[in-house]
Amino acid sequence: MSTPRPPRAIVLLGAQRFDPTLGAAAAELGLDGPIATITAGWQEREGEDSDLHEHLGKRTINLRLHRRADEAFRADPELHAAHRKKQERLRHKQDFYRIRLEHELDANHVIRQRKAPPEILAEEEAASIGAIRLLDEYHLGQCAKVESEFDAAWRPFERDSIARHRHEIAEILRDTVAIAIAGGHVATLLNRLRLFGIAELIDGQVVLAWAAGAMAISDRVVLFHDSPPQGPGASEVLDRGLALCSGVVPLPHPETRLRLDDAERVALMARRFAPARCLAMPAGARITYRDGRFGSPHRVLRLSIDGTRAPVQPTDDLLPEEWA
Repeated sequence: MSTPRPPRAIVLLGAQRFDPTLGAAAAELGLDGPIATITAGWQEREGEDSDLHEHLGKRTINLRLHRRADEAFRADPELHAAHRKKQERLRHKQDFYRIRLEHELDANHVIRQRKAPPEILAEEEAASIGAIRLLDEYHLGQCAKVESEFDAAWRPFERDSIARHRHEIAEILRDTVAIAIAGGHVATLLNRLRLFGIAELIDGQVVLAWAAGAMAISDRVVLFHDSPPQGPGASEVLDRGLALCSGVVPLPHPETRLRLDDAERVALMARRFAPARCLAMPAGARITYRDGRFGSPHRVLRLSIDGTRAPVQPTDDLLPEEWA
């Protein structure tokens, strides 16, 4: 059996609902052939993909990961129960992480308001951000531990309930030139991508991912909203992503979720996740990852540790940024 090849290229895009640019991106890459789609983030509406099918020239094949998961769990109640237990553990871990995170972010806010000599203030703020970063990393480690223990105990890829679907998915992907991953509910999407081991089934196809899809294939999934209806927002790490493209934190829907004119919030976001580069991806934005480097940016904004944001230029090299 040949070794699967990594994606030939990965294109991260902004939201597609009102200003679809997916077709243009596919055309620029010369994609001429069937495209597999993943709309599991739409949950029960997974099959309502006629607009996407039309937009991509009626050559899409929906992998139906949400439906497949339901079928697999019905056929394998033991695995379903174990999977639900794992998800419950992850929810508890997220709750406790959130409790600690809120205190660390409150402390950071108070520190930034204090009057003190600049050098002392800088040291204390750096220590505060360091504590937030350690907490984020601890939480990611906890998520990885829960997933690893589940995989070791249940070996889902070796169970008939999952293996049958993975075989069918691999057969579909064999004839495709690209995989298009839509947004939606990012936790559900990531869960289904991981359940069927989609990252391991990619064999040289181009990956196009937008909104939550872009978040799910990065190193880590960051949930964010600076001004949610229920009050002040706190960005939080949800889980590891598939890590198909490394070194960036995609931030879709910045028009409604980020206060990009608030330099302190921008700086905190950039410093917290450095050396990864935080990329605001508004509707119409896209950037291509190929051979370990990003290029061909369009309408993508880079957040910097000094609190500024600026369009990513074609000549920019998104090198890691020092955080302190």
